[in-house]
Amino acid sequence: MSAVPRSDKPGKAEKPSSRFRRMLDRLSSSQQDLESEELQEDAQASGCTRISECTDRQIVKVTGTLRTVTLRPRAGVPALEAELFDGTAPLDVVWLGRRSIVGIEPGRKLIASGRIAMSHGRRVLFNPKYELRPLGKE
Repeated sequence: MSAVPRSDKPGKAEKPSSRFRRMLDRLSSSQQDLESEELQEDAQASGCTRISECTDRQIVKVTGTLRTVTLRPRAGVPALEAELFDGTAPLDVVWLGRRSIVGIEPGRKLIASGRIAMSHGRRVLFNPKYELRPLGKE
């Protein structure tokens, strides 16, 4: 027996409309789902493009949270790489010629803009303009 009320009319989709139903949905969601939903809402509120909608050679402004930050040389040149996630898809952000950047660390939120490139099937943003989000908002 289910505690979810069903519609009397067949074919009509159920929508969580009440505050109680939305609260139940949030409680039954995983932590990762909740974080993804929050990141997507943040991207939409800041007027940024969703990473999943970015295409090759498109100039974009994206926002999200840095998942990883690594130092990985490219063609003998130091390169700081970070994975930005906005709740829809990951984006590799690469600063060529940099070993570190103050404030670029896992868990930090930022807004980045530049031209998307595709490398080995992944979206990459090279040497983007970026804005670190305040730590108090996290």
